[in-house]
Amino acid sequence: MRDQPLPPSSPGFWRSPVRGPWFTSVLGVVLLVGITVLFVTGLLSYAAYNPDLSPVNDKTPEKGILGFYLFAWPTGPYWLYRLTQGVHVTLGITIVPVLLAKLWSVVPKLFALPPVRSLAHALERISLLLLVGGALFEFVTGVLNVQLDYVFPGSFYPLHFYGAWVFFAAFVVHALLRAPAAVRNLRRMRAGKGPEEEAGGEPDFPLVSPRPAAPTVSRRGSLWLVGGGSLALFVTTAGQSFDGPLRRTALLAPHGFADPGSGPGGFQINKTAAYRGISARETSDEVWRLAVTGPSGTVRLSRAELLGLPLHSSALPIACVEGWSTSNQWWRGVRLRDLAALVGYEADTAPDVLVESLQRHGAFRRAALRANQVRDARSLLALDVNGEPLTPDHGHPARIIVPAAPGVLNTKWVARMTFGDL
Repeated sequence: MRDQPLPPSSPGFWRSPVRGPWFTSVLGVVLLVGITVLFVTGLLSYAAYNPDLSPVNDKTPEKGILGFYLFAWPTGPYWLYRLTQGVHVTLGITIVPVLLAKLWSVVPKLFALPPVRSLAHALERISLLLLVGGALFEFVTGVLNVQLDYVFPGSFYPLHFYGAWVFFAAFVVHALLRAPAAVRNLRRMRAGKGPEEEAGGEPDFPLVSPRPAAPTVSRRGSLWLVGGGSLALFVTTAGQSFDGPLRRTALLAPHGFADPGSGPGGFQINKTAAYRGISARETSDEVWRLAVTGPSGTVRLSRAELLGLPLHSSALPIACVEGWSTSNQWWRGVRLRDLAALVGYEADTAPDVLVESLQRHGAFRRAALRANQVRDARSLLALDVNGEPLTPDHGHPARIIVPAAPGVLNTKWVARMTFGDL
């Protein structure tokens, strides 16, 4: 007689011989470390915007106590944001196979009956619902942002920020509830014993099928498959944080394999002058003037007049929230603190500054910099890069360059700078 079909609430419905507490526990430990690093680097990325400095920098209004960790973002080491955001984006993409494998490994438990057996079990089920939903939301929105597919129902910044807090809160609760069982399973494995549920040590819905199908791959082989997928994603993503031949390996990064050109301006950009609506006429030497405002009034400077001021050089990278970055470029221009001195401030007391661009649209056409960023000797209003005048796409006639700052705070096509406490 043909076997009666089993419902998903029956352990026998799930027949994969790969599922089991050891397989799930290994994946869980990897995610425990990986997601913790993602959360920390994500908070650091958000803090790098100095969102409590000025409303123009804050893309998550009314964050309340969730802003407790915010601090004055440092300017050193100069590669800090390049590192933290590069790790955040690359790691997030790399562990996608681990996340999917983990979700697949515990799918049977979603159908377990009764749905709630105790208060602890109810908390675990609620945390699991928020965890799965939050994980899918955070990873999907993060990957879409990296791929420049802005199809979100709103701004990426608040969606990803608040979603991260919901996801991580559920993750912490779930980890606390499940960590003891995961550790026991791993210890049993190291001791050469079978998994806990096979030994009768876990009373809830078992992951090991009572009627497994014929195996086509072992559990260790499955882990190697997951690890291989993560390695492939790493290799085809990480290169976007470097210049040269390695960048061409970043096949999954929009700013990876694209050729930025050659010459002094041959390094990555995000948006072109044409895309931002910047015309050649308004940036011409005859028309363009930089307005610098402070307590002593407003000074208007042409590019030629800026070139006549004391010029300094800094070797700094550009690093973007999307995970890509460049190697150090040689920038030459006027120190921000020297511009503050032109309008009534001493160099060592230079305050915050509000920088406004010629661009008329975009979230960061205005950006604020903290006093510590203004006072850093490497912070410039750059006029040249790599020994040549800035190209239109790199911000001609003048742009901001600040060590360790996110790329969007390095405003291009600068039109006005207003110094004062913000």
